[in-house]
Amino acid sequence: MTRRVLIVTHGGRPEAVAAMSEAVAELESAGFEVTLHDDDLAETFGDQMSSTRVHEGVAESEIVMVLGGDGTILRAAELTHGTEVPLLGVNLGHVGFLAESERENLHDAVRRVAAREYVVEERSVVDVVVHRPGESEPVTGWALNEATVEKARRERMIEVAIAVDERPVSSFGCDGVVLSTATGSTAHAFSAGGPIMWPDVDAVLLVPLSAHALFSRPLVIGPRSEYTVDVLARSPLPAVLTCDGRRSIDLPVGSRVQVRRGAVPLRFARLVHAPFSDRLVSKFNLPVIGWREAADDAAARRAAWHATDQRDKEA
Repeated sequence: MTRRVLIVTHGGRPEAVAAMSEAVAELESAGFEVTLHDDDLAETFGDQMSSTRVHEGVAESEIVMVLGGDGTILRAAELTHGTEVPLLGVNLGHVGFLAESERENLHDAVRRVAAREYVVEERSVVDVVVHRPGESEPVTGWALNEATVEKARRERMIEVAIAVDERPVSSFGCDGVVLSTATGSTAHAFSAGGPIMWPDVDAVLLVPLSAHALFSRPLVIGPRSEYTVDVLARSPLPAVLTCDGRRSIDLPVGSRVQVRRGAVPLRFARLVHAPFSDRLVSKFNLPVIGWREAADDAAARRAAWHATDQRDKEA
Protein backbone atom coordinates (compact mmCIF):
# COMPACT_ATOMS: atom_id res chain seq x y z
CA MET A 1 0.00 0.00 0.00
CA THR A 2 1.37 3.40 -0.99
CA ARG A 3 2.21 5.72 1.89
CA ARG A 4 1.58 9.40 1.19
CA VAL A 5 2.76 12.63 2.83
CA LEU A 6 1.44 16.10 2.10
CA ILE A 7 3.96 18.92 2.57
CA VAL A 8 2.88 22.49 3.34
CA THR A 9 5.40 25.31 3.51
CA HIS A 10 6.08 28.96 2.70
CA GLY A 11 7.12 28.90 -0.93
CA GLY A 12 8.51 32.45 -0.94
CA ARG A 13 11.28 31.79 1.60
CA PRO A 14 14.64 30.42 0.37
CA GLU A 15 15.16 28.39 3.56
CA ALA A 16 11.73 26.81 3.06
CA VAL A 17 12.60 25.86 -0.52
CA ALA A 18 15.88 24.28 0.67
CA ALA A 19 14.11 22.36 3.44
CA MET A 20 11.44 21.27 0.96
CA SER A 21 14.03 19.87 -1.43
CA GLU A 22 15.69 17.88 1.35
CA ALA A 23 12.40 16.60 2.79
CA VAL A 24 10.98 15.49 -0.57
CA ALA A 25 14.19 13.62 -1.49
CA GLU A 26 14.36 11.80 1.83
CA LEU A 27 10.66 10.96 1.93
CA GLU A 28 10.73 9.56 -1.58
CA SER A 29 13.84 7.54 -0.71
CA ALA A 30 11.89 6.11 2.22
CA GLY A 31 9.15 4.98 -0.15
CA PHE A 32 6.60 7.75 0.29
CA GLU A 33 4.59 9.42 -2.42
CA VAL A 34 4.89 13.15 -1.73
CA THR A 35 2.27 15.79 -2.44
CA LEU A 36 3.05 19.51 -2.48
CA HIS A 37 0.27 21.84 -1.47
CA ASP A 38 1.57 25.09 -2.99
CA ASP A 39 1.41 25.72 -6.74
CA ASP A 40 4.46 28.00 -6.63
CA LEU A 41 6.50 25.19 -5.09
CA ALA A 42 5.18 22.80 -7.70
CA GLU A 43 6.65 25.06 -10.38
CA THR A 44 9.94 25.15 -8.49
CA PHE A 45 10.22 21.39 -8.15
CA GLY A 46 8.35 20.23 -11.23
CA ASP A 47 11.42 19.63 -13.40
CA GLN A 48 13.47 18.10 -10.61
CA MET A 49 11.03 15.65 -9.00
CA SER A 50 8.78 13.97 -11.50
CA SER A 51 7.17 11.68 -8.90
CA THR A 52 5.86 14.62 -6.90
CA ARG A 53 2.15 15.19 -7.49
CA VAL A 54 0.55 18.56 -6.93
CA HIS A 55 -2.95 18.70 -5.43
CA GLU A 56 -4.58 19.05 -2.04
CA GLY A 57 -4.31 15.34 -1.20
CA VAL A 58 -5.18 15.64 2.50
CA ALA A 59 -7.58 12.73 2.86
CA GLU A 60 -5.16 10.41 1.05
CA SER A 61 -2.22 11.37 3.26
CA GLU A 62 -0.84 9.51 6.25
CA ILE A 63 0.49 12.75 7.69
CA VAL A 64 0.83 16.44 6.78
CA MET A 65 4.37 17.75 7.26
CA VAL A 66 4.61 21.50 7.74
CA LEU A 67 7.91 23.29 7.07
CA GLY A 68 7.68 26.76 8.57
CA GLY A 69 6.64 28.72 11.63
CA ASP A 70 3.40 28.82 13.58
CA GLY A 71 1.68 30.83 10.83
CA THR A 72 2.34 28.11 8.29
CA ILE A 73 1.10 25.47 10.74
CA LEU A 74 -2.12 27.44 11.22
CA ARG A 75 -2.53 27.51 7.44
CA ALA A 76 -2.04 23.75 7.27
CA ALA A 77 -4.58 23.30 10.06
CA GLU A 78 -7.21 24.68 7.69
CA LEU A 79 -6.54 21.68 5.45
CA THR A 80 -6.69 19.01 8.16
CA HIS A 81 -9.55 20.43 10.25
CA GLY A 82 -12.36 17.90 10.26
CA THR A 83 -10.11 15.01 9.16
CA GLU A 84 -8.19 12.31 11.01
CA VAL A 85 -4.88 13.31 9.40
CA PRO A 86 -2.24 14.58 11.89
CA LEU A 87 0.06 17.56 11.44
CA LEU A 88 3.81 17.42 12.04
CA GLY A 89 5.50 20.81 12.28
CA VAL A 90 9.19 21.38 11.51
CA ASN A 91 10.08 24.86 12.69
CA LEU A 92 11.68 27.28 10.23
CA GLY A 93 10.41 30.37 12.06
CA HIS A 94 11.29 32.06 15.34
CA VAL A 95 9.49 30.59 18.35
CA GLY A 96 7.56 27.85 16.57
CA PHE A 97 5.48 26.86 19.58
CA LEU A 98 3.27 24.55 17.53
CA ALA A 99 6.19 22.80 15.84
CA GLU A 100 7.46 19.41 16.95
CA SER A 101 10.92 19.49 15.40
CA GLU A 102 13.59 22.01 14.42
CA ARG A 103 15.21 22.49 11.01
CA GLU A 104 18.43 20.76 12.03
CA ASN A 105 16.44 17.66 13.03
CA LEU A 106 14.58 17.31 9.71
CA HIS A 107 16.40 14.10 8.77
CA ASP A 108 15.48 12.45 12.06
CA ALA A 109 11.86 13.62 11.73
CA VAL A 110 11.58 11.96 8.31
CA ARG A 111 13.17 8.77 9.66
CA ARG A 112 10.72 8.58 12.54
CA VAL A 113 7.73 9.24 10.31
CA ALA A 114 8.89 6.42 8.03
CA ALA A 115 9.22 4.11 11.04
CA ARG A 116 5.87 5.31 12.46
CA GLU A 117 7.71 6.36 15.62
CA TYR A 118 5.28 9.04 16.62
CA VAL A 119 2.13 9.40 18.68
CA VAL A 120 -0.95 11.42 17.79
CA GLU A 121 -2.14 14.10 20.23
CA GLU A 122 -5.48 15.84 19.99
CA ARG A 123 -5.77 19.60 20.48
CA SER A 124 -9.08 21.34 21.15
CA VAL A 125 -10.34 24.11 18.89
CA VAL A 126 -13.03 26.73 19.46
CA ASP A 127 -16.19 26.89 17.39
CA VAL A 128 -17.58 30.34 16.63
CA VAL A 129 -21.13 31.40 15.73
CA VAL A 130 -21.76 35.01 14.66
CA HIS A 131 -25.21 36.62 14.61
CA ARG A 132 -25.32 39.93 12.72
CA PRO A 133 -28.23 42.36 12.70
CA GLY A 134 -30.52 42.03 9.71
CA GLU A 135 -29.26 38.55 8.79
CA SER A 136 -31.42 35.49 9.41
CA GLU A 137 -28.59 32.94 9.17
CA PRO A 138 -25.52 33.01 11.43
CA VAL A 139 -21.94 32.87 10.16
CA THR A 140 -19.80 30.08 11.59
CA GLY A 141 -16.07 29.64 12.05
CA TRP A 142 -13.42 27.94 14.16
CA ALA A 143 -9.92 28.54 15.48
CA LEU A 144 -7.02 26.48 16.78
CA ASN A 145 -5.32 29.33 18.65
CA GLU A 146 -7.85 32.08 19.17
CA ALA A 147 -10.87 33.97 17.93
CA THR A 148 -10.38 37.70 18.49
CA VAL A 149 -13.05 40.40 18.53
CA GLU A 150 -11.29 43.72 17.82
CA LYS A 151 -12.19 47.24 16.83
CA ALA A 152 -12.35 47.70 13.08
CA ARG A 153 -10.65 51.12 13.18
CA ARG A 154 -7.95 52.62 15.35
CA GLU A 155 -9.43 55.87 16.57
CA ARG A 156 -11.79 54.72 19.35
CA MET A 157 -12.67 51.77 21.55
CA ILE A 158 -15.54 49.37 21.01
CA GLU A 159 -18.15 48.70 23.69
CA VAL A 160 -18.79 45.05 24.45
CA ALA A 161 -20.78 42.97 26.91
CA ILE A 162 -19.49 39.59 28.11
CA ALA A 163 -21.74 36.72 29.16
CA VAL A 164 -21.11 33.11 30.17
CA ASP A 165 -23.83 30.53 29.57
CA GLU A 166 -26.25 33.34 28.68
CA ARG A 167 -25.71 35.08 32.02
CA PRO A 168 -24.15 38.60 32.01
CA VAL A 169 -20.71 39.00 33.54
CA SER A 170 -19.47 42.49 32.61
CA SER A 171 -19.48 45.21 29.97
CA PHE A 172 -16.74 47.71 29.12
CA GLY A 173 -14.96 49.68 26.45
CA CYS A 174 -11.85 48.01 25.05
CA ASP A 175 -9.66 47.45 22.02
CA GLY A 176 -10.97 43.91 21.81
CA VAL A 177 -11.34 40.50 23.42
CA VAL A 178 -9.24 37.36 22.80
CA LEU A 179 -11.01 34.01 23.14
CA SER A 180 -8.34 31.35 23.24
CA THR A 181 -7.86 27.61 23.43
CA ALA A 182 -5.27 26.08 25.74
CA THR A 183 -3.02 25.73 22.68
CA GLY A 184 -3.43 29.43 21.88
CA SER A 185 -2.76 30.56 25.45
CA THR A 186 0.92 31.05 24.54
CA ALA A 187 0.04 33.31 21.58
CA HIS A 188 -2.05 36.53 21.48
CA ALA A 189 -3.72 35.84 24.83
CA PHE A 190 -0.33 35.52 26.53
CA SER A 191 0.86 38.81 25.02
CA ALA A 192 -2.30 40.45 26.39
CA GLY A 193 -1.58 39.27 29.94
CA GLY A 194 -3.43 35.98 30.00
CA PRO A 195 -2.22 32.82 31.76
CA ILE A 196 -0.47 29.92 30.08
CA MET A 197 -2.60 26.77 30.05
CA TRP A 198 -1.17 23.30 29.55
CA PRO A 199 -2.41 21.80 26.24
CA ASP A 200 -4.48 19.11 27.97
CA VAL A 201 -6.54 21.69 29.88
CA ASP A 202 -10.03 21.38 28.39
CA ALA A 203 -11.09 25.00 28.70
CA VAL A 204 -11.55 28.29 26.84
CA LEU A 205 -9.79 31.48 27.94
CA LEU A 206 -11.06 35.06 27.54
CA VAL A 207 -8.62 37.99 27.81
CA PRO A 208 -9.76 41.63 27.37
CA LEU A 209 -7.49 43.92 25.33
CA SER A 210 -6.82 47.33 26.91
CA ALA A 211 -10.16 47.35 28.70
CA HIS A 212 -11.35 50.58 30.31
CA ALA A 213 -12.82 48.85 33.35
CA LEU A 214 -12.11 47.96 36.97
CA PHE A 215 -12.96 44.32 36.33
CA SER A 216 -11.16 43.17 33.21
CA ARG A 217 -9.32 40.07 34.36
CA PRO A 218 -8.99 36.97 32.21
CA LEU A 219 -11.71 34.34 32.55
CA VAL A 220 -11.47 30.57 32.07
CA ILE A 221 -14.54 28.41 31.42
CA GLY A 222 -14.97 24.66 31.10
CA PRO A 223 -15.73 22.55 28.01
CA ARG A 224 -19.51 22.65 28.40
CA SER A 225 -19.80 26.42 28.86
CA GLU A 226 -20.04 29.18 26.26
CA TYR A 227 -18.93 32.79 25.99
CA THR A 228 -21.09 35.46 24.39
CA VAL A 229 -19.56 38.76 23.26
CA ASP A 230 -22.02 41.46 22.15
CA VAL A 231 -20.89 44.54 20.23
CA LEU A 232 -23.24 46.95 21.99
CA ALA A 233 -25.53 49.45 20.31
CA ARG A 234 -23.68 52.27 22.09
CA SER A 235 -20.36 51.19 20.56
CA PRO A 236 -18.95 54.07 18.46
CA LEU A 237 -17.24 51.62 16.10
CA PRO A 238 -17.99 48.30 14.42
CA ALA A 239 -15.70 45.37 15.16
CA VAL A 240 -14.14 42.48 13.30
CA LEU A 241 -13.76 38.84 14.31
CA THR A 242 -10.50 37.19 13.30
CA CYS A 243 -9.85 33.46 13.64
CA ASP A 244 -6.17 32.50 14.04
CA GLY A 245 -5.19 35.77 12.37
CA ARG A 246 -6.27 34.34 9.01
CA ARG A 247 -10.06 34.38 8.54
CA SER A 248 -12.11 37.50 9.26
CA ILE A 249 -15.82 38.28 9.72
CA ASP A 250 -17.12 41.86 9.91
CA LEU A 251 -19.11 42.65 13.07
CA PRO A 252 -21.49 45.59 12.69
CA VAL A 253 -22.75 47.28 15.84
CA GLY A 254 -25.33 44.97 17.39
CA SER A 255 -23.53 41.74 16.43
CA ARG A 256 -23.27 38.80 18.80
CA VAL A 257 -20.40 36.28 18.90
CA GLN A 258 -20.74 32.91 20.61
CA VAL A 259 -17.60 30.88 21.34
CA ARG A 260 -17.27 27.43 22.88
CA ARG A 261 -15.00 24.39 22.81
CA GLY A 262 -15.22 22.74 19.39
CA ALA A 263 -16.63 19.27 18.95
CA VAL A 264 -13.90 18.09 16.53
CA PRO A 265 -10.25 18.45 17.66
CA LEU A 266 -7.17 18.83 15.50
CA ARG A 267 -4.56 16.09 15.53
CA PHE A 268 -0.81 16.62 15.90
CA ALA A 269 1.98 14.07 15.46
CA ARG A 270 4.41 14.11 18.38
CA LEU A 271 7.97 12.82 18.20
CA VAL A 272 9.14 13.95 21.64
CA HIS A 273 7.52 12.78 24.85
CA ALA A 274 8.98 15.55 27.01
CA PRO A 275 6.54 17.38 29.30
CA PHE A 276 5.04 20.70 28.23
CA SER A 277 7.10 22.49 30.90
CA ASP A 278 10.27 21.55 28.97
CA ARG A 279 8.79 22.96 25.76
CA LEU A 280 7.85 26.15 27.61
CA VAL A 281 11.37 26.59 28.93
CA SER A 282 12.93 25.87 25.54
CA LYS A 283 10.69 28.09 23.41
CA PHE A 284 10.70 31.08 25.77
CA ASN A 285 14.32 30.55 26.85
CA LEU A 286 13.28 30.71 30.51
CA PRO A 287 15.98 30.91 33.22
CA VAL A 288 16.00 27.67 35.25
CA ILE A 289 19.59 27.65 36.50
CA GLY A 290 18.58 28.23 40.10
CA TRP A 291 16.12 25.37 40.03
CA ARG A 292 18.64 22.97 38.57
CA GLU A 293 21.23 23.93 41.17
CA ALA A 294 18.68 23.32 43.90
CA ALA A 295 17.84 19.94 42.41
CA ASP A 296 21.52 19.00 42.22
CA ASP A 297 22.00 20.04 45.85
CA ALA A 298 19.01 17.94 46.90
CA ALA A 299 20.34 14.94 44.99
CA ALA A 300 23.75 15.39 46.64
CA ARG A 301 22.11 15.51 50.09
CA ARG A 302 20.14 12.34 49.39
CA ALA A 303 23.32 10.55 48.22
CA ALA A 304 25.23 11.67 51.30
CA TRP A 305 22.37 10.61 53.58
CA HIS A 306 22.21 7.18 51.86
CA ALA A 307 25.99 6.68 52.22
CA THR A 308 25.84 7.60 55.91
CA ASP A 309 22.90 5.27 56.47
CA GLN A 310 24.78 2.40 54.82
CA ARG A 311 27.86 3.00 56.99
CA ASP A 312 25.69 3.01 60.12
CA LYS A 313 24.10 -0.30 59.14
CA GLU A 314 27.47 -1.90 58.43
CA ALA A 315 28.83 -0.68 61.75
